[in-house]
Amino acid sequence: MYTHILITTDGSVLAQKGVEHGLTLAKNLGSKATVITVTDPYPLNSPATMASWSEAQTRHAEAALNLAKETAEKFGVNVDVIQDSDDSPAEAIVKTAHERGCNLIVMASHGRRGVGRLLLGSQTAEVVHYSTIPVLVVR
Repeated sequence: MYTHILITTDGSVLAQKGVEHGLTLAKNLGSKATVITVTDPYPLNSPATMASWSEAQTRHAEAALNLAKETAEKFGVNVDVIQDSDDSPAEAIVKTAHERGCNLIVMASHGRRGVGRLLLGSQTAEVVHYSTIPVLVVR
């Protein structure tokens, strides 16, 4: 059914629940699994240098992806990892899913509604909106 699952993470505790759920699904289905994290590009009005910004984003991404790799190893699942940088993580996730031939996206969500969702934004809601492939939301 699902032969290639794209799992998203930002390194948070909540995102890790999505990683674990996606890896469990991949193991049970015998699916290929890819984990992606999307970092912010250098903001032009930042007081940080481009080099220091990039280094900090890379460190954060590596920590998130290393945690996902460690979890995959514990679950006995082979996983590819991707770090992308984009102003819109949702667009990067959907684009990567299509480029990699994924047929399911798994991601976590806080499940915020109303004003909280409007103020904070929701990458999960954007992925659900823009994706033409199924999205499994883990809470």
